[in-house]
Amino acid sequence: TVRLAQTIGMDKVTEMVKRFSITDRMQPTLAMALGAGETTLLDLTSAYAMLVNGGKKVELSLIDRIQDRRGRILYRHDQRPCENCQGENASPTNMPRLPDLRETVVDPQSAYQIVSMLEGVVQRGTGQRIRAVGKPLAGKTGTTNEVKDTWFVGFSPDLVAGVFVGFDTPKSLGKRESGSSVAAPIFRDFMKVALKNEPEIPFRVPPGIRLVRVNAETGKLASPADKKVILEAFRPGTEPKGDLVLIEGYGSTPDNVPQNTTIGTSPNLGGIY
Repeated sequence: TVRLAQTIGMDKVTEMVKRFSITDRMQPTLAMALGAGETTLLDLTSAYAMLVNGGKKVELSLIDRIQDRRGRILYRHDQRPCENCQGENASPTNMPRLPDLRETVVDPQSAYQIVSMLEGVVQRGTGQRIRAVGKPLAGKTGTTNEVKDTWFVGFSPDLVAGVFVGFDTPKSLGKRESGSSVAAPIFRDFMKVALKNEPEIPFRVPPGIRLVRVNAETGKLASPADKKVILEAFRPGTEPKGDLVLIEGYGSTPDNVPQNTTIGTSPNLGGIY
């Protein structure tokens, strides 16, 4: 992580952190790449929401709206105009279209690549306890020095939740504890209830993303003989070359597809962006 941060430059890392509103006080030093800074659970959870939201800004709110006893709206968090929401023209067959005024903080393809990685954390990494929910989920564990804080922030395609476990006066939770053993089970139990009656919606693949079969152990293109094979998400032009099978993101066009390539089209997957 430190080598990656040094290669791209900490100024770029700091700028991205500000874009996601994780903190506005991050120093551009390499120690920050290892988690030397601080943030709040609310800010970090909202940053994860922007990833699964297709790279669109998420504005935090504790109060959605306030009405008086006659139903007149005194305050509304959502400030988007809706010209056809009331009056004679409003009907089930004439649904209003709200403008999308959200700021784009990162390219949708880049956002999905991170979502795909975080899905791998649940499927194959430190978040495997979450798989018991039985729904498409992604997220990441976190453990600070001496196990004083443990974290898990994760999401389904339409729900994001963050868990922090630690003492008011910081002290170790135990030598063998971690985000995986302390925070992740809380997230798992919450999601089991929250998603109990919800459909199993996969994460939406944005146009242009190419899912390539690779060997999970070597990272190289998978061969028919490989047993541990996963799909990795690549931006157009960055996928490995050679004989490969890739799956186009829904709505994309197969421009500049390398030779010896088989193309498939993923179904219209669900999501919240």
